[in-house]
Amino acid sequence: MKNALSGTLALLTGIVSFSSLADSGSSVDQYQLNLRQGVTEISGQVYDLHMLMFIICVVIAVLVFGVMFYSMVFHRKSRGAKPANFHESVKVEILWTVIPFIILIVMAFPAAKTLIAMEDTSAPDVTVLVTGSQWKWHYKYMENDVEYFSTLATQQEQIRNKFDKGENYLLEVDRPLVIPTGKKVRFLVTSDDVIHSWWVPDFAVKKDANPGFINEAWTKVDVPGIYRGQCAELCGKDHGFMPIVVVAKEPAEYTQWISEQESIQLAAKAEEQRLLALNMSMDELMSSGEQVYLRACAACHMPNGQGLPGVFPALAGSEMALNDMQGHIDVVVNGKTGTAMQAFAKQLTMSEIAAVVTYERNAWGNNTGEMVQAKDINAFMKGQ
Repeated sequence: MKNALSGTLALLTGIVSFSSLADSGSSVDQYQLNLRQGVTEISGQVYDLHMLMFIICVVIAVLVFGVMFYSMVFHRKSRGAKPANFHESVKVEILWTVIPFIILIVMAFPAAKTLIAMEDTSAPDVTVLVTGSQWKWHYKYMENDVEYFSTLATQQEQIRNKFDKGENYLLEVDRPLVIPTGKKVRFLVTSDDVIHSWWVPDFAVKKDANPGFINEAWTKVDVPGIYRGQCAELCGKDHGFMPIVVVAKEPAEYTQWISEQESIQLAAKAEEQRLLALNMSMDELMSSGEQVYLRACAACHMPNGQGLPGVFPALAGSEMALNDMQGHIDVVVNGKTGTAMQAFAKQLTMSEIAAVVTYERNAWGNNTGEMVQAKDINAFMKGQ
């Protein structure tokens, strides 16, 4: 219902809505004024509800303004019209009370039906835990051993206007959420830090991700395709770089994909165990650490390690990077409460954490000469 009211407001005020969030195969104008119909039964109900409300508003507007302009033209003083002389009319007061009441009742029944359907998350075929964090999404398939982060894939050169903007500029990710068609998919939506909002217009799903709470939503997509959305809650400086991409696959393809992902994650765990027994050289740690740093840390602490004064602390020459190895590992693994520094224990492997800590302690002139190995991170995490 919230989506329907938002769509009506956009139409009446002439706000142009962004309509290139989906690649479902249907031709859509770059800009559209009306609420989009979407690809699910619920989104269709929301659209129908929106149109019903809009038609009622238009009829009311035509009647009210029609009577007003008729009165202004045919009952004006220049035509000799004499104003009625009365203070109150019980009949009129009853009419303008009863008529709006009837209109509200007419509107309430379909609205309540749609709202109840939107909130019915019972009997799902697939359940996905969606966790928002600054500034990425984490997806965990509750029935399978599959989980991963989904981050913006648009090149920084496009954002900085060095390259031409791509077709799906700021609406592309490295790992999309994959769901089966024809199945009821329940989303459990929460957050690791601040309030986010998981929004996919074609599904008529927009659910806030609140830290410490779990909100529920669901969808059932019948048409295979790629559907795009965004975080719809102002969540920090990179709020505009937190897209959502959902790929709907046929059930057989989805089952095959799940099987492949489980195999990949099982192999990754085995590789992690192998790396725990190895000692990487300084060159290997620095090379790997630089890649991890540029991918996960440079947006806040800057590529040169100088940070943003008053916002994000510098790592170059910092007391922690030079003298406090355990504190350094702790803040990367567990984050820092009350700040934008998030925990990377679930986002990076132990070998990646070891590499990036080593890099930060030896880059930009820090030159401590200290190395951190994956087994050190493993020991730290077990000792917490």
